[in-house]
Amino acid sequence: MKLTKKSHSCVRLEKDGQTLVIDPGGFSEQDAALGADVILVTHEHPDHFDEARLRAGMEENPGARIWTLKSVAEQLAAAFPGRVHTVGHGDTFTAAGFDVQVHGELHAVIHPDIPRVTNVGYLVDAGTVFHPGDALTVPDHPVGTLMLPVMAPWNKISEVIDYVREVKPDRAYDIHDALLTDLARPIYDRQIGGLGGAEHLRLTPGDSARL
Repeated sequence: MKLTKKSHSCVRLEKDGQTLVIDPGGFSEQDAALGADVILVTHEHPDHFDEARLRAGMEENPGARIWTLKSVAEQLAAAFPGRVHTVGHGDTFTAAGFDVQVHGELHAVIHPDIPRVTNVGYLVDAGTVFHPGDALTVPDHPVGTLMLPVMAPWNKISEVIDYVREVKPDRAYDIHDALLTDLARPIYDRQIGGLGGAEHLRLTPGDSARL
């Protein structure tokens, strides 16, 4: 499987000529969803869900399908009848050759005064990749590659380190990093890599790795 990092929390997975895209949001490239056969969206916040980017991907490929939670599906279902599927925690499905398990229910707490929205994570191909969205969800399955939210209004580095320790992936790649400055990246690399207990890696948007 080929993993390509896009900006912020968007990633592309390619296998056997098929492409799966997760969270092509407003901080991602304009063409983030183009070429996708499958699009997964973790939650409704605009840095993860951008309707224009999703529409571009769906219109370019009439065979493309979206799997997401109810709050996002309701905004897209009328435009793409039969092509938008609603999922929740515990669901499993196969799309374009990718086997997906859904984990999690709620977005992490930003502040007690801010209502929590729903959020799901996606475990792809028996744990080859896990993308948690905006939550520190621990799936009940071994994880090869964890997409790790490193910088957000709802987390701090100690929580990120403990999350890696709890999931115990073989490797963790940074996502949710648009707010992280280049000056801070060496600090995060050193602390997460030294304390997390797993290989900690980072891809520049547009770069890829083989899993």
